[in-house]
Amino acid sequence: MSIPSPAAKPPKVHVCPECSSLNLIEDFDQGETICQDCGLVLSQNLMSRGPEWRAFTKEEKDERGRVGIPTSFAIHDKGLSTVIDRVNRDAYGRQLSPETRMEMLRLRKWQIRTRVHSSADRNLAQAMAELDRLTDKLHVPNPIKESGAIVYRKALDSGLVRGRSIAAIAAASLYAACRSSETPRTLKEVSAASRIKKKDVARCYRLLLRELGMTMPVEDPVRCVSKIASRAEISMQTQQTAIRVLKDAKKKGVVAGKDPMGLAAAALYVACVLESEKKTQKEIAEIANVTEVTVRNRYKGLKESLGLNA
Repeated sequence: MSIPSPAAKPPKVHVCPECSSLNLIEDFDQGETICQDCGLVLSQNLMSRGPEWRAFTKEEKDERGRVGIPTSFAIHDKGLSTVIDRVNRDAYGRQLSPETRMEMLRLRKWQIRTRVHSSADRNLAQAMAELDRLTDKLHVPNPIKESGAIVYRKALDSGLVRGRSIAAIAAASLYAACRSSETPRTLKEVSAASRIKKKDVARCYRLLLRELGMTMPVEDPVRCVSKIASRAEISMQTQQTAIRVLKDAKKKGVVAGKDPMGLAAAALYVACVLESEKKTQKEIAEIANVTEVTVRNRYKGLKESLGLNA
């Protein structure tokens, strides 16, 4: 004989047993389900699962919600643990006694130890802190940081971090996330922000691609135009001209195998000449973080292949 589970819920009634009407309403103020046709009360003591407050904007909803922040891969424990507050006051705002403060200090220490209790947790805590620092320094949006954290977690699960620099793998993971989402951040920028040599970050990046089976889209120099132009304070009309130059060069196969940032810088210089906007090769090269020689060579290549009078 099967014993019904005490947690089993009674089936929800959708038809009035008195008049077979489907016109039922749930009155959460009274906690009842009522038939609108005959007035029969089908069930009572209903529990309202909605909030007891009202909110009209997203900010009000976030302020009044009590479920905490959403889970995040960019936090070593995904944000599931709790934190004992450092404000030594009770619920009424009164200062705690010295004995209670010392007790809370001990509890806080043990709580931190339980959050980071294994070598993998310690590794993740250090890596996520580095990833957070890099994203702040490079002004990378939060979804890209989440993607970078996922890449790092996969690398840790695959044993790729053992024997290697945590900071280098974290930087390579963030660069891989930027490349996969076509966010214009160069390897040079990521390595400079992480204070790791460019060749070490590049080596870890190639390791991630090979071992995790990642494929990256070809970087489009058009996406780099606005980044350089905004820093160089180049007009929108000149930016549009540079984009047209790059699209024409792409059709003729000139951009293949070339550094996207160098091509974007050269196209912007071409556009500045065509639009009579005074910018030197040196200025654009410094902002694009490439050498002046690169801009000069790419400029000559674009000029010859497209037959420009620039």
